[in-house]
Amino acid sequence: MEDAQRILERIIENVENVIVGKRDAIELVVTALACGGHVLLEDIPGVGKTRLASALAASVDCDFRRIQFTPDILPSDITGFSVFNPKDGVFTFRPGPVISHFVLADEINRASPKTQAGLLEIMEENQVTVDSQTYPLPQPFMVLATQNPIEFVGTYPLPEAQIDRFLIRISLGYPAFEEEVRILLDGKGQKTRLTPVATAADLLRIRKTAEQVRVDESVARYIVAVITGTRRHPGVELGVSPRGSLALLQLARAYALLRGRGYVVPDDVRTLAPHALCHRIRLNGAARLDGRTTQDVLDEVFAGIPAPSLVQSRP
Repeated sequence: MEDAQRILERIIENVENVIVGKRDAIELVVTALACGGHVLLEDIPGVGKTRLASALAASVDCDFRRIQFTPDILPSDITGFSVFNPKDGVFTFRPGPVISHFVLADEINRASPKTQAGLLEIMEENQVTVDSQTYPLPQPFMVLATQNPIEFVGTYPLPEAQIDRFLIRISLGYPAFEEEVRILLDGKGQKTRLTPVATAADLLRIRKTAEQVRVDESVARYIVAVITGTRRHPGVELGVSPRGSLALLQLARAYALLRGRGYVVPDDVRTLAPHALCHRIRLNGAARLDGRTTQDVLDEVFAGIPAPSLVQSRP
């Protein structure tokens, strides 16, 4: 467990060589990496979404492919396709860019719904099916997608089934004043070439270790109570599904591992819930008219649920 924590810390420090002042966001992405989840980076242009995804991939000695999504890109452009070889009289499969360890889906909401749907099986089953043939994806496998939530011209909003496949959704936001001064003066990250500090085998071991992190029954009940609260809230049209509760549990285990603990505490759940649950909640019309947000709903849910005792959560 200590070895897993050291590797995760090395990855975080390596990414910080090119990303200034976003330690919390980097930790969240690395936590998702530690439990095999996919990440949606949603923010305005120019704050480092693509750079963060690229830096994470560069920190691990694995294959990395970037896909720039546009309205005219086809599902076969990402999954691959079969080509007929007249010499042999057989079809040969040409793998698409998605068959890689790390896939950066840049501006994913610019792709058509048909192309977005092509990612459903890939993200959930870790496999690609082309012409009735199924091809497993290399492990570890992770999709990091970016999208701009402000500009909607020429975009196709992700459907609920698609967005639910992302383990977490995060925003980077603007850098602080002093951090932006450092970016200007040091040119930090502009020409830095990162060296891998972990391997695919390291990540697979870390994921197995994270699965062994203990979750007390009281903490599990706490998670389910929060999930149930999102379904019963009067301002919610669509609450969090069981996939969301499993996502929060996986994240909490990996986060505890990053913190050097072999058990999950209620504070882990509270810290991770906004990133794991908010994008899975759909508000009803009345709540939207009142200017409510999914974060407001989640805060109200947590306010009505007492956290279990920390002593009860320890082994």
